[in-house]
Amino acid sequence: MKKILLLLTIALAFVACKDFKKGFNEGYNDALEEAEATQKEGIKLYTLDGGTVQVNMLEIFSQDTTYQGQSKTFADAFYIIEHPKGRLLWDAGLAEGLVGQEPFTTPNGAFTVSRKDSVVSQLKVLNLTPEDFEYIALSHTHFDHSGSASKFADATWLVQTSEYDFITSEEQKKGDNYPAIAALTNVKKLNGEYDVFGDGTVVIKSMPGHTAGHQVLFLRLENAGNVLLAGDLYHFQENRDTKGVPSFNYDVDATLKSMDLFEALAKETNADVYIQHSADDFNRLPKYPKYLD
Repeated sequence: MKKILLLLTIALAFVACKDFKKGFNEGYNDALEEAEATQKEGIKLYTLDGGTVQVNMLEIFSQDTTYQGQSKTFADAFYIIEHPKGRLLWDAGLAEGLVGQEPFTTPNGAFTVSRKDSVVSQLKVLNLTPEDFEYIALSHTHFDHSGSASKFADATWLVQTSEYDFITSEEQKKGDNYPAIAALTNVKKLNGEYDVFGDGTVVIKSMPGHTAGHQVLFLRLENAGNVLLAGDLYHFQENRDTKGVPSFNYDVDATLKSMDLFEALAKETNADVYIQHSADDFNRLPKYPKYLD
C-alpha cells in the first residue's frame, strides 16, 4: 500500500490536468471498492441434487474384470458457484423428464437412473431462476451431467473447443447427449485453463480423456480453502486410489495424464477433492441451501 501511495503522489505531482486526476482517482477508488466487496462477500459453493445413478454393471468402470458382477449407487451432484461478479452453474444433473417418473433403466441394462427434483424447483429456494446465471460449464457432455443444461440458454456456455467440436459433430447430433446442450448457443470456446471471473478464485482446468474436452473446476474459498470438483476424472474413491479408467473413456492415455496433472494440482494447492459421483463426498458437503465458503 505504501508503494501504491508513493506512485500516486509522484503521478499527481507531474500531471496538472484536473480531469485526468479526477478520473484516475475515481478508477483507483473503484478498484479498491471492488476488491473489498469480493473479500467481504466471498464465494459460495452450493451443492444440488441432480439425481441418482444405480450402476448395475460396475465392471464397465474398469479396463479389466476388476468389478465383475458388482453394482454401486452413484450420487449425481451439480453445483452453483456464486461470485460477487456473477453465478456459474457447474454441471446439470440428469434429464428433467425423469422427475416424477419411475426409475429408468438404459437399454443395455448398465444404469438405472432417477431424479426427484428439478433444477428450477431447487433454485426457487434461493429465489433464483436460470436467467440469473451468467455462465454454465459442464465437466463434460454425458447425459448425467447435461440433463438440465437447456434451461440455461441465456447463460454463456464455457466449453473446451475439443468437447464442443465432438458433441456438435453430425454423428453426435444423432445421439442421446446432444439434445441437452442444443439450446446453448451463447458459447465461449476454451483451449485449456480459464479463469472465469479473472481473480483466480474460480478456474476451469482442462483434463481430457474421459471425453475429448473433459474439464474440472478449481475453487479458492475464503474459509474452506482450496477445492477441486473432479467431474468424471474419477467416479468413486477406489477409482482414484488405483487410477482406474472406465472402459468407455474417450482416451485412456489422456485420462492417465490428466490424473497425474490433477493429483499434482491437488497436492500443490492442498485442495480438498470432491468426486462428484461419490455419495460419501456428496454427503460431506453442506446440504442445500446451506453452502461451503
